[in-house]
Amino acid sequence: MKTRCFALFLALLALIPTPRAAAEHLYALTREIPVGGDGGWDYLSIDSAAHRLYVTHATRVVVVETDKEEILGTITATPGVHGFALAPELQRGFASDGRDGNISIVDLKTLKTITKVPAGKNPDAILYESGRQEVYAFNGRSDSVTVIAAATGAGVATTPLPGKPEFAAADPAAGRVYCNIEDKNEVVALDTKSHLILNTWPIAPGEEASGLAIDLDHHRLFIGCRNKRMAMMDATTGKILDTVPIGTGVDACAFDPGAGLAFSSCGDGTTTIAREDGDKLTAVQTLITQRGARTMALDPFTHRIYLATAQYEAQSDDQTGRPRMIPNTLKVLVYSRTTSAP
Repeated sequence: MKTRCFALFLALLALIPTPRAAAEHLYALTREIPVGGDGGWDYLSIDSAAHRLYVTHATRVVVVETDKEEILGTITATPGVHGFALAPELQRGFASDGRDGNISIVDLKTLKTITKVPAGKNPDAILYESGRQEVYAFNGRSDSVTVIAAATGAGVATTPLPGKPEFAAADPAAGRVYCNIEDKNEVVALDTKSHLILNTWPIAPGEEASGLAIDLDHHRLFIGCRNKRMAMMDATTGKILDTVPIGTGVDACAFDPGAGLAFSSCGDGTTTIAREDGDKLTAVQTLITQRGARTMALDPFTHRIYLATAQYEAQSDDQTGRPRMIPNTLKVLVYSRTTSAP
């Protein structure tokens, strides 16, 4: 009798979903939005209140209306654009034009360029720091950051960095801007008042940091590393608290404060989703996306994530060795929370 009861107990236990099983379908693909056009792409950024997604695309920024999930318009004359920072309260956007070394200041109502401000060589990552209403453009070939006043476009500071900057995140309440230094395996913390470096922290066991996201409430940084790890760092001390394995070719990271989830999107067609719990980071889903879907934006209100990718030819480019993108195939993949999410 005891044996039968124990067997029945095991059978019933097997029917109870474990946290791992419950998280297997945490996110799922719900829509593909065709973008088209020639040339590559880079960062995505989102304005949740305005229901807009901005996709940087070669020489332009494509604007997607996220409710209707269709193209709303295009911002032109942004050669080699990498990122697009948003200052919603000023109704302005800021494009880092890598090819000509400028920051394009854009009217978000008309999508027209107001003016261009010189930066360093190949401005790449760019963010708006709302505490002082300033824009930080990180110059990939100058090892520096250019700071401008968002309201006027006036130059504020140019700060040398210890190596090649990759991505950045801001904490206005703490008066800090954080940036990955890709070739030095470090994170720097900049003071928003002086615009000088306050701290430089190693990211070991992570290497070649790319994506960076922040949990403002708990002072955590999430760092996507090219040695296939996502690291969680204490933003006040620089201590690496935990890591989880991720895919190959990470580019972007995001954090959803409402769900307590961190994301790392990789070019191998996977996005790792991990749950933050104090000093612990636990992977809860390896989302299968599509090859090349390495850049990402997250809408904290809808909890949707958006990833850009395209189709590729079988042969590689002779000069770069990278797969050749098929023209007019760029698209945005939309992933949403499922009803089985824990």
